[in-house]
This record gives sequence, structure tokens and C-alpha cells, in this order.
Amino acid sequence: MSAKTSATVALLLLTGLNFLNYIDRNVLFAVQPLVQKEFSLTDAQVGFLTSAFFVCYMVAAPLVAPLADRYSRKWIMAAGAFVWSAATLLSAVTHNYHELLLRHVIVGIGEATFVAISPAFLADLYPEQIRGRVMGFFYLATPVGSALGYLIGGYLGGRYGWRAPFMISALPGFVLAVAVLGLREPTRGASDHLADSVERGSVLGLIRNRAYWTVTLGAAMMTFAIGGLQVWMPTFLVRMRHLPLERANTIFGGMTVVSGTVATLLGGWLGDRLLRRTPAAYQLVSAVGMALSIPAVVVAIYLPGTAMYPAIFLGEFFLLLNTAPLNAALVNSVSARIRATALAVNIFTIHLLGDAFSPTLIGYISDRSNLEMGLTAMIVAVAISAAVLFYGMRFAPRISS
Repeated sequence: MSAKTSATVALLLLTGLNFLNYIDRNVLFAVQPLVQKEFSLTDAQVGFLTSAFFVCYMVAAPLVAPLADRYSRKWIMAAGAFVWSAATLLSAVTHNYHELLLRHVIVGIGEATFVAISPAFLADLYPEQIRGRVMGFFYLATPVGSALGYLIGGYLGGRYGWRAPFMISALPGFVLAVAVLGLREPTRGASDHLADSVERGSVLGLIRNRAYWTVTLGAAMMTFAIGGLQVWMPTFLVRMRHLPLERANTIFGGMTVVSGTVATLLGGWLGDRLLRRTPAAYQLVSAVGMALSIPAVVVAIYLPGTAMYPAIFLGEFFLLLNTAPLNAALVNSVSARIRATALAVNIFTIHLLGDAFSPTLIGYISDRSNLEMGLTAMIVAVAISAAVLFYGMRFAPRISS
């Protein structure tokens, strides 16, 4: 198998596994009202399920990632996929809140081992100049996999009970976990052209890497907003706009598929194209996307008429426009020697400041006022993200041809 073919196979396989990662993660959100009713949960308790998931997710990543900078990454990724698939399957025998909480925690640990390593693996297969498009394809899983979680959960949950979609979505993960073991391990740094430095190539130097930290902090605020949107939008449509559960999931899932697919691919393409003109192209595309999402999110939350649906669509589109360029900027901000470790620190930070607590915070505010007020916190986070990313443009590394 040629190097090009091997890279393509790896990209396809890891993207498929990333789809399952987001499906398994988002199935819960689709059946959330059913779970909440059966277990008699408050909004804060429901939000805490996702917060607990991300706490374990962000703690597990820094523990596992340093191993990936030294040892075979495909074995670690395969182990993570097996763990999260097994935990998802066990939801079929979950019958109380604490069991569901434990299941969600284990899924977080399994997914962290994959998400912290796979972008570094792909970065060793593709050069800096096309990583926007590569990350755009890989992170199609974010909108499309998330949407499939809503669609699968909404369809099966409404007909066969909320446990059924967990069983269906878990099974393919075992197959792809085995397939990952057949990938060829790329040489670390084989596709890098940027010169190494203390800031880019050492864990201690990472503290002074301003390109890395502005991308990470901008992504943290984006994660806060997207985490709140994913967890609470179907419930918002059911409770505040009085849509049936299946219709709410179908509408939101369908919008996420279309807007997310176009936005993720377009963001990667724009970032790569503008990179020929400015080294800050990835940050620029991301910052503009965040800024443009603010008015759309305001309309989506506060105007219940016909404008709500296009506003939800545009809000998701502009939020997800930055997925590929942000991740390309992240992997380009550090060298291959510490890339997995840097990605793990990024994961810890963006979830600590982002969706590890945003679902619980939104639920807490909702319990004391209403869900519209709870979702307002997203708007503040988006504004901060845009400001940080515009500021971070000055620190982008210059990539030579």
C-alpha cells in the first residue's frame, strides 16, 4: 500500500470512528426528556450527567496522551473505542440515575483516549498546508455524528424506549476498534515543515506558546456554547416551543447535518486557501464565524416565530465554521514531539472552561428562571471566543511552502 493510500485509509477509518464517538455521546441528549421523566430528575441533575462525562474526559486525556508521544498510538485508540462502545452498550441495563452516571463517566474515559490522539496521528500523514481540509473531513463527525445521535435516539427512543438507541449505536464501535489495529503507524513529524523550537517542541515551552493558548482559550469558549446547544436545544424545543420529542430531534438533527457539513468543509477549505495570504488564516476564519453566530443565536433563543428555525440553522453554521480551522491551527502550533500531549492539555482546558460545566450551569439557571435565560450564557461565551481569536491572529506561525 502506497503512503498516499495508507493516509487515505487512515483518514477514512478514523473519521468513521469519530462519527461513532459523537453518535454515542449525543444519543443521551435525544432521549433526555424520557430519561428525565423515568428517573424524576431536575434539569441540574440532567446537566450534571454531561458535566461528569467531560470532567472524566478531560482528566483522562492528559494521563493517556504522553504515552501516545512515545508508544504505538493505534493500540491506544483501539482500546479507547472498545471501552466507550462497551459502556454505551451497558446502558441497556441501566435502571437508575447513578448507574447512568457511571456509564457516562466510562464513555468519557474511552473517548478521551481516541480524541486526544487521532488528530496528532493524522497530522503525521498530511502537511500543514492542507490540514484545514483534512481536519474538516475528520471533524465532519462533530455535526453529522451529533445529528445522527439525535436522529437515531429520537426515532428509536420514541418507538422502543430510550435504551434501544444505546444498543444499536454501540455495536459498530467494536468492529472499527479492531480495524484500527491494521493501520500503519506513521513516523512522528514526517509531514511537518515548521522549524522546531522550545515553545513548540517542549512541554515546559508550551506554557509560553501564545499561538497555542489563544487557540485553546478561543476553543474553550466555543466549546461552552456548543456544549450548551447540543445538550439543551432538543429539550428547549420540546419545553419552550412545545414540539413533540421526535419532531424536535428531527428538526435539530437535520439542521445540524446540513449546516454542520457545509460549515465544517467550508471552514477547512477557506482556512487552507487564505493560508497562502496570511499565516493567521485559520484564526481569522474562526473568529469571523464566532462573531457572525451571535445575532443568530440571539434570535434563535428569544424569537419563537418563524425566524427561529433559520436562526438556529445560521447559529450552528457559523459556530461550526471554525471547527476545522481551529483544529488545524492547534496541531500546527506545536511540533510532533509533544503534539499528543499538547492536544491532551487542550482537551483538559477547553472542557474545564467549556462544556464540563456549561450544561449544569444552564440547567441551574433554568431551574431558577427558565431555559431561555439559561441559554443566554452561550452568547457571552461566543463573544469572548471571537475576541480571543481575533487577538490570537498575531501569534500564528508562518508556514513556508
